Amino acid sequence: MGDLHEDRPPPDWAGDVSLGVDAWTQREEPASGPPAAPPAPAVPPDPVADGPEADPESVARTILLDQLTGRARSRKELADKLAAKLVPDEIATRLLDRFEEVGLVDDEAFARAWVAARGPGEHATGRRLAPRALAQELRRKGVDDTLVKEVLEDVDPDDEEQSARVLVRKKLRSVARVDDTTATRRLVGMLARKGYGSSLAFSVVREELAASDRGSADDPADHPADD
Repeated sequence: MGDLHEDRPPPDWAGDVSLGVDAWTQREEPASGPPAAPPAPAVPPDPVADGPEADPESVARTILLDQLTGRARSRKELADKLAAKLVPDEIATRLLDRFEEVGLVDDEAFARAWVAARGPGEHATGRRLAPRALAQELRRKGVDDTLVKEVLEDVDPDDEEQSARVLVRKKLRSVARVDDTTATRRLVGMLARKGYGSSLAFSVVREELAASDRGSADDPADHPADD
């Protein structure tokens, strides 16, 4: 077997094992030099990142549909959301116009639903705000002032008075141990924060206090001073 290899020239690294290791491992630096840095790990392909950029209009449409899931929103609310997501103005306007055409964006329907849920009336869910407070909320939502007035014109004054009475009755226990003057001030203040006018508020509070069983609550000497 040795005779078969007698005519082969010796390898370049003959007599120097380090050169042979370098050749086999394809290191650029000789073994006597500083160690070579390990190769960077291969990054797995990312088909999303490597693919084409998302279509801005498709992204904006998805944002709008997500925002409209669960409840209606005003056009201004949706426009503000698109702006916060850096959607170009021309795309936002075009999509909002289209959503209005198909009835997905409707400020009048939004305003009426808002009043039905948060205003006076039998379908109110708890807040029972008076028209003045509702108007402030709708304007903050970007609903046109003319439309706000039109929607609030349909609020029944009887519903407004009844809602004020419901609110006062719920608070009567909290003023059971104060005199009528203090109770009146607190209850009227509560109604005022919900948008009820002073005339209606004083009338309702006076009648509800008179109809309640407050015993001698009108005698300040029998109860702690108002804090």
